[in-house]
Amino acid sequence: TDLIGLGTLVNTAAVLAGSGIGLFLKGGLKKRFQDTLMQGLGLATMFIGAGGAMKGMLVVNGSGLDTKGTMVLILSLVLGALLGELLNMELFLERLGERIRKRVQKKEEGGFVEGFVTSSLVICVGAMAIVGSLQDGMSGDPSTLFVKAALDFVIVMIFASTFGIGVMFSALPVFVYQGAMTLFASVLKPVFTPELIANLSFVGSVLIFAVGVNIAFGKKIKVANLLPAMLVPAVIQVIMSIGGWSM
Repeated sequence: TDLIGLGTLVNTAAVLAGSGIGLFLKGGLKKRFQDTLMQGLGLATMFIGAGGAMKGMLVVNGSGLDTKGTMVLILSLVLGALLGELLNMELFLERLGERIRKRVQKKEEGGFVEGFVTSSLVICVGAMAIVGSLQDGMSGDPSTLFVKAALDFVIVMIFASTFGIGVMFSALPVFVYQGAMTLFASVLKPVFTPELIANLSFVGSVLIFAVGVNIAFGKKIKVANLLPAMLVPAVIQVIMSIGGWSM
């Protein structure tokens, strides 16, 4: 698509629509509905992540298939995991969420603010928001944010049926946060080679697969601690260009 930012616009509309429907549901959706909906969306996310990864790694060679980028993927995930664990990004994000909740609840009682903060954190803080915005900005591919929009639709519908109208206002941070990141990526696009964009995209797709695993089966993978993996292909390219090598 030529329209940069379409993913964020669709995501914002999905949050508004999902929370609107949730407001009509009294007492929240039954847990069995919530669980099955999230498992279904988790499976969809896994296959979309796997598809993106395969697209970046598989090449047709004569009558067979070869893989490329294996070393880039291994280096990205290993170095990304080491840096992520060193920084402990997962714990940082969890503590940040707790601090915001505590401060808000001290200042004001009621479901509005709690709903706004809870839903904003859940739908803004995550690999899909970052990876999807970068993909949309650099390659004009909003598909990851479209998937995130479907997930967020269900999540905010569940939240809004419990917390109320405050959840609907979480559309604002989604619009600002993801929109700014997409714009940032589109500005940097001229600096990035097509090969680097492809590598960023398939490493990101592997992280999206991990997000799908967590949604479908409960939190099994510390995806936030793997987010630095997205920086590694860029570092590899800088080293390669300095040495005069090709990736």
